[in-house]
Amino acid sequence: MYLLTDVRDRIKQAREASGRAPELPWISFAEFFRSRVYDPRLTTRNVLTYRDDGRRLRRTYSYAEFGTLVEQMADVLHATFGLTRGDRIATLLSNHDLTTLIYFAAWTLGVVVVPINIEDTPEKRRYILEHSEASVALCWQDAYEEMTALQSILPSLRAVVALGDGGILDRKETKSTGRKNRHAVPIGLAPSTSRLDDPALIIYTSGTTGPPKGVILTIANLLIDADAIADRHGFDLNSRLMCVLPIHHVNGIVVTLVTPLYCRGSVVLNRKFRSGSFWRQMHEERVTSVSVVPTLLEFLLDADEDLAAYRLDRFGGVICGAGPLLKDTARRFEDRFGFPIRHGYGLSETTCYSCFLPNDLTQAQHRHWLTDFDFPSIGTALRHNEMAILDGYGTPVPEGTRGEICIRGRTVCAGYFKRDDANDAAFQWGWFRSGDEGFSLADEQGRLYFFISGRLKELIVRGGVNISPLEIDDVLKGHPAVKFAMALPFENRYYGEEIAAYVVPNDPASPPTEAEVLTHCRTRLPFAKQPKVLLIGNEIPYTSTGKPKRIELKSRLATTLAQYRDRQFKEHD
Repeated sequence: MYLLTDVRDRIKQAREASGRAPELPWISFAEFFRSRVYDPRLTTRNVLTYRDDGRRLRRTYSYAEFGTLVEQMADVLHATFGLTRGDRIATLLSNHDLTTLIYFAAWTLGVVVVPINIEDTPEKRRYILEHSEASVALCWQDAYEEMTALQSILPSLRAVVALGDGGILDRKETKSTGRKNRHAVPIGLAPSTSRLDDPALIIYTSGTTGPPKGVILTIANLLIDADAIADRHGFDLNSRLMCVLPIHHVNGIVVTLVTPLYCRGSVVLNRKFRSGSFWRQMHEERVTSVSVVPTLLEFLLDADEDLAAYRLDRFGGVICGAGPLLKDTARRFEDRFGFPIRHGYGLSETTCYSCFLPNDLTQAQHRHWLTDFDFPSIGTALRHNEMAILDGYGTPVPEGTRGEICIRGRTVCAGYFKRDDANDAAFQWGWFRSGDEGFSLADEQGRLYFFISGRLKELIVRGGVNISPLEIDDVLKGHPAVKFAMALPFENRYYGEEIAAYVVPNDPASPPTEAEVLTHCRTRLPFAKQPKVLLIGNEIPYTSTGKPKRIELKSRLATTLAQYRDRQFKEHD
């Protein structure tokens, strides 16, 4: 869809299987789903536990209960809103058992889910709704008025549904254009016509230039990556994964929602991460693995909780990726808590994870690959895909030589939605180009271990979340005393990267104060995107073609920015 013929061929080539792993045995997500929830060996076993410790709430679901509720939700989506295969629904929701039911119900119908971060700006939410051509938007009640107000200007948006927090649909009347909504209780199952190559998700990622890009992930992408993750970590029906990451992102969706169902295990879904209850939950829920970002490791180290009272004998370590992991963080976490970090790497465009450190390493080997080089290794490629370091012409470079990390195989996405330009740039030489710089080294067995040495892209990765600096640039430039401004990342112990503002004032003799600039940003940006440090300069670093030299400026100011590395910048009340 929406692809030029030659680009379509390149995408197809980049998605071809390497032949090292079995084919999926199902023809649709519905068939896969029912093979799990109606398996007589699993029906009474727990598949989902939802916890909101802030409200002292805990709900559990057996496989059979979960299957019934998903089927009922699919009936509602089909009979009430007319959703069928190929339609798109936007979800402006947070971690919740209801969100999970909606995802799985949509996929059994062949309906595409477009998750939207509830912390995104109204402008970005509107862009995603418009660009994705979503038919229905599902949101919490506090966003209902905002969403319904968009219907008059978004012709594809037929209905907006407000949801309650009690685990059931809040049946507020929805506004609609072109179709009458029916609220009768549906009878019979909705049609299950989905296929493995149908889109399952459109994930919008921040870009360094232009608007966000919608990554198309198919049903096969989700199941293939779940298979690869389960295979690498040995997950099975006794595995119990805990989800503390947001499920509007591929990490939370793939690692800790789809993978547990795939391996016949179970998931503990948290409303949000809380360092004060993390280890207690691990003990109470008998968790075997949890997926985190490096930021959370730092928070757990700061909390420094005594684990003596907890039984954690089933816990096999943390899966960690989605942001720069410092060697110091890795060493201190493993030394303090005694659990290994299963370090890995991937992108939304490769479904989720593409590689991990092998689990068959000795303790000494594990520590070697994690801490004995300039950067922690992200490990070896998972089955179903291949990885390589290529130069600017698509030629593999020798071991230890830096180039671009490129990936191909069955975890690679189906392209960007309605973005021929982005597809043309990202899919070349039969590979997906990650935009990340790295290198590889082989072990005694000849296995290639990959490393990230920097990003060719300019995205700021704060706490595992990609942030485009352009949005911050625009806010900074809106200050009346600012002539030029640029957001820069700097290494930070807590978030991997934090944000600084480089500003050239209109009047060098009377520059704005740090407080003035940061207050200006505080009223226009969410905390995660606000600069925490101000640097005043007098040079406007443009190239001859008018492009800002962000990477060069970051390098030039590295010594100055290094002094802020270990500071924790806390949100203002």
